Amino acid sequence: MVKGTVHKYPDNVDTDVIIPARYLNTANHAELATHCMEDIDPDFHKKMKKGDIIVAGWNFGCGSSREHAPIAIKESGISCVIAKTYARIFYRNAINIGLPIFECEAASDGIRDGDEVQVDFDTGLISNLTTGKTYQAQPLPPFIQNIVNKGGLLNSLK
Repeated sequence: MVKGTVHKYPDNVDTDVIIPARYLNTANHAELATHCMEDIDPDFHKKMKKGDIIVAGWNFGCGSSREHAPIAIKESGISCVIAKTYARIFYRNAINIGLPIFECEAASDGIRDGDEVQVDFDTGLISNLTTGKTYQAQPLPPFIQNIVNKGGLLNSLK
């Protein structure tokens, strides 16, 4: 279970918006995190606190298949992402690195920027602590929970 402040984004946030291509010459995860979302939200790195949550619209993570995008999100301290839908390659890359993601159209529509939200990975229950409303996403299956809990696919295989 995680609890954090929401950073809300629109539909079709692509991987080049999440981590601009001009920063892909580094494999340093901490450096990638300092540039996460800067083209759409220049203050993201300054205002983001460990445990915060991204909520977005349709097709989050579309575009190229770069792994840098979920790495930058996770390394920035985001505890999970909630969106209406994900680009399939982003979804797989997020799970591979242990970034929990949930699809929930109702939560995406009902949660606002700055709301305090709690997400239960076991049940998929998303609680907006600011408004008192709850939303139901599919819970993470046990094998994905194992990957997330161990920090990514490679760690889960050790």
